[in-house]
Amino acid sequence: MKVDGGPGTKAPIEAVAPASAAAERDGYDGVFVPETIHDPFVVLTLAAGATSRVELGTKVAIAFARSPMALAYTANDLHQLSGGRLVLGLGTQVRPHIVRRFSMPWSRPAARMREYVLALRAIWDHWNEGTPLEFRGEFTTHTLMNPLFCPPPNPYGRPAVMLAGVGPRMIEVAGEVADRFACHSFTSPAYLAEVIRPSLATGAQRVGRDPAELEVAVTCYIATGNTSAEIDEAAAAMRRQIAFYGSTPAYTSVLDHHGFGGLHEGLLSMSRRGEWDAMGELISDDVLETYCVVAPPEQVADEILRRYGTLADRVSFYYLGAAAIDWKPVVAALQAG
Repeated sequence: MKVDGGPGTKAPIEAVAPASAAAERDGYDGVFVPETIHDPFVVLTLAAGATSRVELGTKVAIAFARSPMALAYTANDLHQLSGGRLVLGLGTQVRPHIVRRFSMPWSRPAARMREYVLALRAIWDHWNEGTPLEFRGEFTTHTLMNPLFCPPPNPYGRPAVMLAGVGPRMIEVAGEVADRFACHSFTSPAYLAEVIRPSLATGAQRVGRDPAELEVAVTCYIATGNTSAEIDEAAAAMRRQIAFYGSTPAYTSVLDHHGFGGLHEGLLSMSRRGEWDAMGELISDDVLETYCVVAPPEQVADEILRRYGTLADRVSFYYLGAAAIDWKPVVAALQAG
Protein backbone atom coordinates (compact mmCIF):
# COMPACT_ATOMS: atom_id res chain seq x y z
CA MET A 1 0.00 0.00 0.00
CA LYS A 2 1.30 3.45 -0.91
CA VAL A 3 1.07 6.22 1.67
CA ASP A 4 0.58 9.92 0.98
CA GLY A 5 1.28 12.91 3.18
CA GLY A 6 1.17 16.64 2.81
CA PRO A 7 1.43 19.98 4.55
CA GLY A 8 -2.15 19.83 5.88
CA THR A 9 -5.31 21.77 5.14
CA LYS A 10 -4.46 24.83 7.24
CA ALA A 11 -0.67 24.96 6.94
CA PRO A 12 0.65 28.48 6.34
CA ILE A 13 2.08 28.97 2.89
CA GLU A 14 5.61 29.37 4.23
CA ALA A 15 5.39 25.89 5.80
CA VAL A 16 4.62 24.10 2.53
CA ALA A 17 8.15 23.57 1.24
CA PRO A 18 9.66 22.26 4.50
CA ALA A 19 6.63 20.06 5.17
CA SER A 20 6.81 18.57 1.68
CA ALA A 21 10.54 17.94 1.99
CA ALA A 22 9.95 16.27 5.35
CA ALA A 23 7.25 14.03 3.86
CA GLU A 24 9.65 12.86 1.16
CA ARG A 25 12.41 12.33 3.71
CA ASP A 26 10.07 10.34 5.96
CA GLY A 27 9.30 7.87 3.19
CA TYR A 28 5.87 8.96 1.95
CA ASP A 29 5.01 8.08 -1.63
CA GLY A 30 3.13 11.26 -2.45
CA VAL A 31 2.35 14.78 -1.33
CA PHE A 32 -1.29 15.62 -1.93
CA VAL A 33 -2.97 18.91 -1.09
CA PRO A 34 -6.60 20.04 -0.87
CA GLU A 35 -8.12 23.28 -2.10
CA THR A 36 -9.04 25.04 1.13
CA ILE A 37 -7.29 28.27 2.18
CA HIS A 38 -4.61 28.29 -0.56
CA ASP A 39 -4.53 27.84 -4.30
CA PRO A 40 -3.48 24.17 -4.53
CA PHE A 41 -1.32 24.75 -7.59
CA VAL A 42 0.72 27.41 -5.84
CA VAL A 43 1.16 24.95 -2.98
CA LEU A 44 2.29 22.19 -5.34
CA THR A 45 4.70 24.52 -7.11
CA LEU A 46 6.39 25.10 -3.77
CA ALA A 47 6.29 21.36 -3.04
CA ALA A 48 7.84 20.58 -6.43
CA GLY A 49 10.81 22.78 -5.66
CA ALA A 50 11.38 21.07 -2.32
CA THR A 51 11.12 17.44 -3.50
CA SER A 52 12.39 15.16 -6.24
CA ARG A 53 10.79 11.74 -5.77
CA VAL A 54 7.24 11.88 -4.40
CA GLU A 55 4.17 12.22 -6.56
CA LEU A 56 2.49 15.61 -6.27
CA GLY A 57 -1.26 15.93 -6.50
CA THR A 58 -4.39 17.87 -5.76
CA LYS A 59 -6.88 16.07 -3.59
CA VAL A 60 -8.80 17.81 -4.84
CA ALA A 61 -8.88 20.95 -6.95
CA ILE A 62 -12.34 22.32 -7.68
CA ALA A 63 -12.91 21.68 -11.37
CA PHE A 64 -16.02 23.79 -11.85
CA ALA A 65 -14.29 26.89 -10.48
CA ARG A 66 -12.03 26.87 -13.58
CA SER A 67 -12.44 26.48 -17.32
CA PRO A 68 -10.86 23.33 -18.79
CA MET A 69 -8.53 25.43 -20.92
CA ALA A 70 -7.22 27.47 -17.98
CA LEU A 71 -6.64 24.33 -15.93
CA ALA A 72 -4.99 22.55 -18.86
CA TYR A 73 -2.28 25.23 -18.94
CA THR A 74 -1.72 25.15 -15.17
CA ALA A 75 -1.52 21.36 -15.00
CA ASN A 76 0.71 21.12 -18.07
CA ASP A 77 3.22 23.57 -16.61
CA LEU A 78 3.24 21.94 -13.18
CA HIS A 79 3.61 18.47 -14.67
CA GLN A 80 6.71 19.61 -16.57
CA LEU A 81 8.10 21.64 -13.67
CA SER A 82 7.85 18.63 -11.35
CA GLY A 83 9.46 16.21 -13.77
CA GLY A 84 6.24 14.38 -14.61
CA ARG A 85 5.06 13.90 -11.03
CA LEU A 86 1.67 15.66 -11.14
CA VAL A 87 -1.57 13.84 -10.39
CA LEU A 88 -4.45 16.17 -11.21
CA GLY A 89 -7.14 15.37 -8.67
CA LEU A 90 -10.50 16.97 -9.41
CA GLY A 91 -13.77 17.26 -7.52
CA THR A 92 -17.03 19.11 -7.99
CA GLN A 93 -17.62 20.65 -4.55
CA VAL A 94 -21.32 21.19 -3.79
CA ARG A 95 -23.71 23.57 -5.50
CA PRO A 96 -23.70 26.41 -2.90
CA HIS A 97 -19.93 26.76 -3.12
CA ILE A 98 -19.84 26.71 -6.92
CA VAL A 99 -22.72 29.16 -7.30
CA ARG A 100 -22.33 31.41 -4.27
CA ARG A 101 -18.57 31.28 -3.56
CA PHE A 102 -17.09 30.90 -7.05
CA SER A 103 -20.03 32.41 -8.98
CA MET A 104 -19.87 29.69 -11.61
CA PRO A 105 -22.60 27.61 -13.27
CA TRP A 106 -23.89 24.37 -11.77
CA SER A 107 -25.90 21.69 -13.51
CA ARG A 108 -25.76 17.92 -13.95
CA PRO A 109 -22.41 17.57 -12.16
CA ALA A 110 -21.66 14.00 -13.26
CA ALA A 111 -22.20 14.76 -16.93
CA ARG A 112 -20.30 18.03 -16.61
CA MET A 113 -17.33 16.32 -14.95
CA ARG A 114 -17.20 13.60 -17.58
CA GLU A 115 -17.06 16.22 -20.32
CA TYR A 116 -14.53 18.29 -18.36
CA VAL A 117 -12.01 15.44 -18.27
CA LEU A 118 -12.53 14.69 -21.96
CA ALA A 119 -11.98 18.37 -22.75
CA LEU A 120 -8.71 18.42 -20.79
CA ARG A 121 -7.46 15.39 -22.67
CA ALA A 122 -8.46 16.87 -26.03
CA ILE A 123 -6.47 20.02 -25.24
CA TRP A 124 -3.42 18.09 -24.02
CA ASP A 125 -3.55 15.77 -27.05
CA HIS A 126 -3.55 18.81 -29.34
CA TRP A 127 -0.47 20.21 -27.61
CA ASN A 128 1.41 16.93 -27.33
CA GLU A 129 0.39 15.03 -30.43
CA GLY A 130 -0.92 17.68 -32.80
CA THR A 131 -4.41 16.23 -33.05
CA PRO A 132 -6.98 18.80 -34.23
CA LEU A 133 -8.60 20.79 -31.43
CA GLU A 134 -12.26 20.26 -32.22
CA PHE A 135 -13.87 19.69 -28.85
CA ARG A 136 -17.57 20.59 -28.92
CA GLY A 137 -19.36 19.57 -25.78
CA GLU A 138 -22.62 20.36 -24.07
CA PHE A 139 -20.96 22.57 -21.46
CA THR A 140 -17.72 23.78 -23.06
CA THR A 141 -16.30 24.23 -26.54
CA HIS A 142 -12.60 24.38 -27.39
CA THR A 143 -11.79 24.90 -31.06
CA LEU A 144 -9.27 27.76 -31.15
CA MET A 145 -5.52 27.42 -30.55
CA ASN A 146 -3.23 29.85 -32.33
CA PRO A 147 0.51 29.03 -32.47
CA LEU A 148 1.28 31.88 -30.04
CA PHE A 149 -0.74 30.14 -27.32
CA CYS A 150 0.17 26.52 -28.07
CA PRO A 151 2.79 25.03 -25.71
CA PRO A 152 5.35 22.63 -27.15
CA PRO A 153 4.89 18.93 -26.41
CA ASN A 154 5.42 18.14 -22.76
CA PRO A 155 8.36 15.73 -22.39
CA TYR A 156 6.40 13.92 -19.66
CA GLY A 157 3.14 13.68 -21.59
CA ARG A 158 -0.10 14.52 -19.86
CA PRO A 159 -0.70 14.15 -16.13
CA ALA A 160 -2.82 11.43 -14.59
CA VAL A 161 -6.34 12.55 -13.74
CA MET A 162 -7.90 11.49 -10.46
CA LEU A 163 -11.58 12.09 -9.78
CA ALA A 164 -13.34 12.20 -6.44
CA GLY A 165 -16.96 11.36 -5.81
CA VAL A 166 -19.53 10.15 -3.31
CA GLY A 167 -22.65 9.23 -5.26
CA PRO A 168 -22.78 6.30 -7.71
CA ARG A 169 -23.22 8.45 -10.83
CA MET A 170 -20.04 10.46 -10.22
CA ILE A 171 -18.15 7.32 -9.27
CA GLU A 172 -19.23 5.68 -12.52
CA VAL A 173 -17.88 8.70 -14.41
CA ALA A 174 -14.53 8.12 -12.73
CA GLY A 175 -14.67 4.51 -13.87
CA GLU A 176 -15.21 5.74 -17.43
CA VAL A 177 -12.67 8.54 -17.79
CA ALA A 178 -10.29 8.81 -14.80
CA ASP A 179 -6.91 7.23 -14.18
CA ARG A 180 -7.50 7.15 -10.42
CA PHE A 181 -10.28 7.56 -7.90
CA ALA A 182 -10.08 9.43 -4.60
CA CYS A 183 -12.59 8.45 -1.94
CA HIS A 184 -14.02 11.31 0.05
CA SER A 185 -12.62 11.37 3.57
CA PHE A 186 -16.13 10.62 4.85
CA THR A 187 -16.04 7.01 3.68
CA SER A 188 -16.26 3.63 5.41
CA PRO A 189 -14.79 0.29 4.33
CA ALA A 190 -18.30 -1.01 3.68
CA TYR A 191 -19.21 1.98 1.52
CA LEU A 192 -16.00 1.49 -0.45
CA ALA A 193 -16.64 -2.23 -0.92
CA GLU A 194 -20.38 -2.11 -1.58
CA VAL A 195 -20.89 1.21 -3.41
CA ILE A 196 -17.64 2.68 -4.70
CA ARG A 197 -15.93 -0.41 -6.08
CA PRO A 198 -19.06 -1.70 -7.90
CA SER A 199 -19.81 1.76 -9.31
CA LEU A 200 -16.25 2.12 -10.60
CA ALA A 201 -16.59 -1.28 -12.26
CA THR A 202 -19.89 -0.29 -13.88
CA GLY A 203 -18.37 2.85 -15.36
CA ALA A 204 -15.22 1.07 -16.53
CA GLN A 205 -17.11 -1.78 -18.14
CA ARG A 206 -19.35 0.72 -19.95
CA VAL A 207 -16.35 1.84 -22.00
CA GLY A 208 -14.56 -1.52 -22.14
CA ARG A 209 -11.97 -0.79 -19.45
CA ASP A 210 -10.60 -3.15 -16.85
CA PRO A 211 -11.65 -1.73 -13.44
CA ALA A 212 -8.33 -2.93 -12.03
CA GLU A 213 -6.63 -0.16 -14.03
CA LEU A 214 -8.00 2.45 -11.65
CA GLU A 215 -5.93 3.17 -8.57
CA VAL A 216 -8.09 3.87 -5.51
CA ALA A 217 -6.97 6.27 -2.79
CA VAL A 218 -8.49 6.45 0.69
CA THR A 219 -8.19 9.24 3.24
CA CYS A 220 -8.47 7.52 6.59
CA TYR A 221 -9.89 9.26 9.66
CA ILE A 222 -7.61 8.47 12.60
CA ALA A 223 -8.06 9.14 16.32
CA THR A 224 -4.85 8.25 18.08
CA GLY A 225 -2.54 9.51 20.81
CA ASN A 226 0.22 8.51 23.15
CA THR A 227 -2.15 8.27 26.13
CA SER A 228 -5.81 7.35 26.53
CA ALA A 229 -6.61 11.00 27.23
CA GLU A 230 -4.95 12.06 23.96
CA ILE A 231 -6.91 9.40 22.06
CA ASP A 232 -10.14 10.67 23.63
CA GLU A 233 -9.27 14.24 22.66
CA ALA A 234 -8.54 13.20 19.08
CA ALA A 235 -11.77 11.17 18.98
CA ALA A 236 -13.77 14.19 20.12
CA ALA A 237 -12.31 16.24 17.27
CA MET A 238 -13.16 13.48 14.81
CA ARG A 239 -16.73 13.24 16.12
CA ARG A 240 -17.12 16.92 15.22
CA GLN A 241 -15.69 16.28 11.76
CA ILE A 242 -18.06 13.38 11.14
CA ALA A 243 -20.93 15.53 12.39
CA PHE A 244 -19.98 18.30 9.96
CA TYR A 245 -20.12 15.97 6.96
CA GLY A 246 -23.20 14.21 8.33
CA SER A 247 -25.01 17.56 8.35
CA THR A 248 -24.33 18.08 4.63
CA PRO A 249 -27.13 16.80 2.35
CA ALA A 250 -24.66 15.68 -0.33
CA TYR A 251 -23.20 13.07 2.03
CA THR A 252 -26.35 11.55 3.50
CA SER A 253 -25.91 8.42 1.38
CA VAL A 254 -22.82 7.56 3.41
CA LEU A 255 -24.88 7.69 6.61
CA ASP A 256 -27.83 5.89 5.03
CA HIS A 257 -25.62 3.00 3.95
CA HIS A 258 -25.05 2.10 7.61
CA GLY A 259 -28.53 2.93 8.87
CA PHE A 260 -27.39 6.21 10.43
CA GLY A 261 -29.51 8.42 8.19
CA GLY A 262 -31.66 9.55 11.10
CA LEU A 263 -28.72 11.63 12.33
CA HIS A 264 -28.81 13.98 9.38
CA GLU A 265 -31.80 16.16 10.24
CA GLY A 266 -30.62 16.77 13.78
CA LEU A 267 -27.12 17.60 12.63
CA LEU A 268 -28.42 19.86 9.87
CA SER A 269 -30.61 21.79 12.32
CA MET A 270 -27.70 22.26 14.71
CA SER A 271 -25.41 23.42 11.91
CA ARG A 272 -27.95 26.07 10.89
CA ARG A 273 -27.90 27.33 14.47
CA GLY A 274 -24.10 27.39 14.44
CA GLU A 275 -23.79 24.68 17.11
CA TRP A 276 -20.69 23.19 15.53
CA ASP A 277 -18.98 21.94 18.69
CA ALA A 278 -22.13 20.46 20.19
CA MET A 279 -22.88 18.52 17.01
CA GLY A 280 -20.13 16.06 17.85
CA GLU A 281 -22.06 14.90 20.88
CA LEU A 282 -24.58 13.21 18.54
CA ILE A 283 -21.87 10.94 17.13
CA SER A 284 -21.92 7.70 19.11
CA ASP A 285 -19.01 5.31 19.50
CA ASP A 286 -20.61 3.05 16.91
CA VAL A 287 -20.78 5.85 14.34
CA LEU A 288 -17.28 7.04 15.17
CA GLU A 289 -15.71 3.60 14.77
CA THR A 290 -17.57 2.99 11.50
CA TYR A 291 -15.74 5.86 9.83
CA CYS A 292 -12.63 6.30 11.96
CA VAL A 293 -9.67 4.23 13.14
CA VAL A 294 -9.50 4.62 16.92
CA ALA A 295 -6.27 3.05 18.18
CA PRO A 296 -2.89 3.78 19.75
CA PRO A 297 -0.13 4.56 17.22
CA GLU A 298 1.37 1.06 17.26
CA GLN A 299 -1.97 -0.43 16.17
CA VAL A 300 -2.94 2.11 13.52
CA ALA A 301 -1.24 0.42 10.56
CA ASP A 302 -2.73 -3.00 11.35
CA GLU A 303 -6.19 -1.47 11.67
CA ILE A 304 -5.90 0.39 8.37
CA LEU A 305 -4.75 -2.78 6.64
CA ARG A 306 -7.61 -4.73 8.20
CA ARG A 307 -10.11 -2.21 6.90
CA TYR A 308 -8.66 -1.26 3.54
CA GLY A 309 -5.90 -3.73 2.68
CA THR A 310 -7.91 -5.42 -0.09
CA LEU A 311 -9.89 -2.34 -1.11
CA ALA A 312 -7.45 0.57 -1.54
CA ASP A 313 -4.14 1.04 -3.32
CA ARG A 314 -3.00 4.04 -1.31
CA VAL A 315 -3.94 5.81 1.89
CA SER A 316 -3.44 9.13 3.63
CA PHE A 317 -4.07 10.12 7.23
CA TYR A 318 -6.73 12.54 8.49
CA TYR A 319 -5.70 13.28 12.06
CA LEU A 320 -7.03 16.20 14.12
CA GLY A 321 -5.47 15.42 17.49
CA ALA A 322 -3.08 17.75 19.28
CA ALA A 323 -0.58 15.07 20.32
CA ALA A 324 2.65 14.73 18.34
CA ILE A 325 2.66 11.35 16.56
CA ASP A 326 5.64 9.68 14.93
CA TRP A 327 4.04 8.53 11.68
CA LYS A 328 7.18 7.01 10.16
CA PRO A 329 6.63 3.51 11.65
CA VAL A 330 3.00 3.62 10.47
CA VAL A 331 4.06 4.57 6.96
CA ALA A 332 6.70 1.81 6.83
CA ALA A 333 4.28 -0.83 8.13
CA LEU A 334 1.63 0.07 5.56
CA GLN A 335 4.15 0.03 2.72
CA ALA A 336 5.36 -3.38 3.87
CA GLY A 337 1.75 -4.52 3.82
